[in-house]
Amino acid sequence: MEISVFHEHMRKKVRQVVTVSFAGAAGLGLGPAGAGIAAAGSLPAPVPVVTDYQYLSASTTPPTESDCFSGGRRCFTPASMQASYNVGPLYAAGHAGQGVTVAIVDSFGNPNMASDLGNFDTQMGLPHMCGEPGVTCTAGMPTFQHVYWNGKTQVKAPPPGSNGTGSQTRNIWALETSLDVEWVHTIAPQANILLMTTNPAETLGVQGFPAMMNAEQFIVDHHEASVISQSFAAAEETFASTQSLLNLRHAFISAANNGVTVLGSSGDSGTANSSFTPVKNPATIPFPTVEWPASDPLVTGVGGTYLCTDPVTGTGVDSTDPPVNCQSNPGVREVGWIASGGGFSHVFAKPSYQGTLPAGSTAIDAMRGVPDVAYQASSRTGVLVYDTAPGDAESGLTCPSGNPCSAGWYVVGGTSSSCPQWAGLVAIADQIAGHGLGQVNPALYALASGPNYGTYFYDVTTGNNQLDPSVPGYPATTGWDPVTGLGTPNAATLVPALASH
Repeated sequence: MEISVFHEHMRKKVRQVVTVSFAGAAGLGLGPAGAGIAAAGSLPAPVPVVTDYQYLSASTTPPTESDCFSGGRRCFTPASMQASYNVGPLYAAGHAGQGVTVAIVDSFGNPNMASDLGNFDTQMGLPHMCGEPGVTCTAGMPTFQHVYWNGKTQVKAPPPGSNGTGSQTRNIWALETSLDVEWVHTIAPQANILLMTTNPAETLGVQGFPAMMNAEQFIVDHHEASVISQSFAAAEETFASTQSLLNLRHAFISAANNGVTVLGSSGDSGTANSSFTPVKNPATIPFPTVEWPASDPLVTGVGGTYLCTDPVTGTGVDSTDPPVNCQSNPGVREVGWIASGGGFSHVFAKPSYQGTLPAGSTAIDAMRGVPDVAYQASSRTGVLVYDTAPGDAESGLTCPSGNPCSAGWYVVGGTSSSCPQWAGLVAIADQIAGHGLGQVNPALYALASGPNYGTYFYDVTTGNNQLDPSVPGYPATTGWDPVTGLGTPNAATLVPALASH
């Protein structure tokens, strides 16, 4: 289908799932003149930031909380997560993202996404979206569209004996996609969702980042969305040169100039990231590092926590039920997640908006501090996700080789959970403001540094992100810290303040 036809569909809010295949932005002349793309072989492959999950059930109905407890975890539903972050008052005021589109960019995608979303919505009592199978579309209904940027791909696990890094494993990306779509919709249930998936060649994973950035450039240039959620990352040190990383920033620069907010997961390795080489047994970078795109000053980096609220009601603090991370911190609402990516960039200087921090914050010296904010992330206090793309249902709680091999319900974590939910909050802020907010980091830091910090954010002061004992980590502290940033959102107060700032 030609791109002009796609836009005609978008203008008319097409009432079916769009499965358009684009040749790629390079052939369309997208991006600023002279914004070169590094040669193949000089870029890392983007990795889905969903490394924390457990298979629970093949049923169409979700597992019970006791099922989750039996695995040493607690599982959050949309209702309990909405209550945990105080989103309800926004809905009561008529603010659920109406008229705003969130774009989700992933590799490969989930070919069953529309039907999986349909079952998720049925089971969780969420509004159905135009684009789900069997849904009769009505005026004002939010739309779900899946656009294939440069071709479809078959969902599959790595072949037996594969020496690959796993970054090209399509069934992991399918679970990532399910998480992103279902949980953007959870937080902003009336927002439109544009899922844009890229298809880098299996043996040319280094092409993944340029394809993703070109897809985002297209979204910005054609005003397809005012919020972009990115649940992928790679350590800054895995790029062959600083310039090869900087060549990829064109979409972020355009987004900042066009009122589009870009968010990115801060990573799931704490301060210890992999170099991707040697391929069979990648080496750990022996000093603290952060991941891009979250480290980019034009991106809102989202870190993670263990969420110790009641998993059924979302209210209060539950220090009795699993996991041990909540039981070991009685009375504490949230604990910094051990794997929350964070630290200080080795590429980007400290942006001006980080010049003023809440009292008691960890100091940010010359370089950009990561992340900016946080949200629930660990699968030990994870979210329920429905994904049938793997297709090969197998018994037991753990799939072979650690891959999501079975169709059904998973409890999922990672900053891949944090980022899309924050994107949903920004969509609601866009609705309140009546326009795209663009860069939100200056407003976030200004609000946090003012007298009402404690009304806008839950300050997370417990935990650390030293996942690997051989690589120094950081503690969560009062105010900003390199584990949870400024903290997690009290949505009812923060989102309207963000919209009016």
